[in-house]
Amino acid sequence: MAEEQQAPKTQTSEKQTPEEQTPQNPITFHAQYVKDFSFENPNAPASVAMQTRPEIDINVDVQARAGGDDANPMHEVTLKISVSARAELDGSEKQTFVTELDYAGLVTLTGVPEEHTLPVLLIEVPRILFPFARKIIADATVDGGFPPLMMHPIDFAALFKRKYVDNQARTAEGTGTVN
Repeated sequence: MAEEQQAPKTQTSEKQTPEEQTPQNPITFHAQYVKDFSFENPNAPASVAMQTRPEIDINVDVQARAGGDDANPMHEVTLKISVSARAELDGSEKQTFVTELDYAGLVTLTGVPEEHTLPVLLIEVPRILFPFARKIIADATVDGGFPPLMMHPIDFAALFKRKYVDNQARTAEGTGTVN
């Protein structure tokens, strides 16, 4: 008969709770939702029958605000995307479509040092929200009679740096504005 070998048992001096065994995600999403949305096709039917590719201008902004209470601090992070498309229609440049989306998430941060709260809210949370907002924009353009607008990924770290870090430097010099 073959002898069975068992792995040596290790003993721990402290018992771990399930929360201690599994690393906790620092961002907890409670909800994601469309806060505001519009799509305009002001020059239809000419705009949907056009043969040229429109010039598309995309603007993105991220905003965060605190909510909840001391026992349950939550933050609402809103990803604001506006898209404007223009093309040559009937001999002049005209608006083909305009869409604006405010897509928000309600989050709680756990174990995030205070100095990292703003970067997490304005970089990591919108990075997670973006694919959902991108799909809404793509579906809206299709429903408006256009090919789907597939937006490229956004570098939210660069957006944060431009909006907040550069603004703080200007404020320190006395030339910037505080939002």
